[in-house]
Parts: sequence; C-alpha cells; structure tokens
Amino acid sequence: QLQLVESGGGLVQAGGSLRLSCAASARTFGYYGMSWFRQAPGKVRELVATISWNGRSTNYADSVKGRFTISKDNTKNTVYLQMNSLKPEDTAVYFCASGRSPWVIAPRLPTEAGSWGQGTQVTVSS
Repeated sequence: QLQLVESGGGLVQAGGSLRLSCAASARTFGYYGMSWFRQAPGKVRELVATISWNGRSTNYADSVKGRFTISKDNTKNTVYLQMNSLKPEDTAVYFCASGRSPWVIAPRLPTEAGSWGQGTQVTVSS
C-alpha cells in the first residue's frame, strides 16, 4: 500500500483558487488510480474527483465540475487537485486516496480505498 501526504490547503476567499498536492511514497504509484474526497463537519466523506492510473480518464462530482481539475504526475509520484472559483460550501478536509491495488479503478466510495492521506483543511470565506 501507498503512504500518502497531502499539502496545499488553507484559507481563501470565495472566488479564489488553491492547488492541493498528494505525494506518494512508492515507486508503484504510477499504477494506481487515485481519488480526492472531502469531508465537511457533520457530513459524510464524499467523492470529489477520480483519475485513472495513466491519467487518461477523470471523473468529477457534479458540485465541482468545471471548477476543479484532477491531474497526476507519475514522474513525481504526485496527484493534484486544482480548485478554482471556490465557494464557501467547498469548505472541508480534503483527503487523497488510492485504489486497493495497482490497475484497479480509482475509488469512488470510501470503502473502496486502499490508502488515505492525513487530510488537508480547505476553508473558503464568503
């Protein structure tokens, strides 16, 4: 399994942008589908975006389509989440997650994840 470390969270005004990064420890990172989830206080953890192991296929939650972009750099063992036009409702702890094993699709439910990062707080002020 991978060890994942997120960074890039912070406080931003509505309409602003942030880029989250998730660095992985293993050289096998390039074979894993990856996802970003988020969890707001008192709410369940929800899927934000997924990306296939080779970066060719992506999917987004309806709430972030057109504003967020997930990308993957296998040479740097890192997956990114570019977040633009942020809204107060985007406020949450953001987690990256890997599939349970190489080659399988990126997790779309928390129960499908193999590894999790520690999370990074994103706060959007109105």
